[in-house]
Amino acid sequence: MKKIGLYFGTFNPIHIGHLAIANHMAEYSDLDEIWMIVTPHNPHKKKSSLLDNHHRYEMVYRATASYPKLKPSDVEFKLPQPNYTVHTLAHLQELFPEHLFNLIMGEDNLKSFHKWKNYEVILEHHHIYVYPRIAEGSVETQFNEHPKIHKVNAPIMEISSTFIRNAISENKNIRPILPKKVWEYIDEMNFYRK
Repeated sequence: MKKIGLYFGTFNPIHIGHLAIANHMAEYSDLDEIWMIVTPHNPHKKKSSLLDNHHRYEMVYRATASYPKLKPSDVEFKLPQPNYTVHTLAHLQELFPEHLFNLIMGEDNLKSFHKWKNYEVILEHHHIYVYPRIAEGSVETQFNEHPKIHKVNAPIMEISSTFIRNAISENKNIRPILPKKVWEYIDEMNFYRK
């Protein structure tokens, strides 16, 4: 059985922070592959600045092409909206019964995990791999020593896609924090410019 780590994100755009964390999880945990799940639209985020699904998927595809353990996934594009992680996990388990699916999340998300839809069901059936984030607040005591929650000492990446979009619109050179092929696509398509 392959152990798959699911790394969800709008990836608007995917940047070296996302890649560094995904690659770290692939190399320094017991996960065999990391699937980068491009989320269609987070109900908590304003939609206006969100590129179309297929463009964000294309950037993830280009960014992960030379990493054999990292795979882009558009599985959520076909699921009814608004979509919940618990439904995506059930859907994937049905499609790929031969795999074990695990969640990857930042410590900031773990702090609000008790508010997720059916979080108990997720914990019952899946393990969670947590990478460090600098964030306010504390993790619920029930998650601190939980046998299915694994803290992975990944590098702390404080790069945000919002920062990148703003920098591009201000005509700043931010190429060092984007995978080369992602930068080329953004540039060619004229994304995020005013």
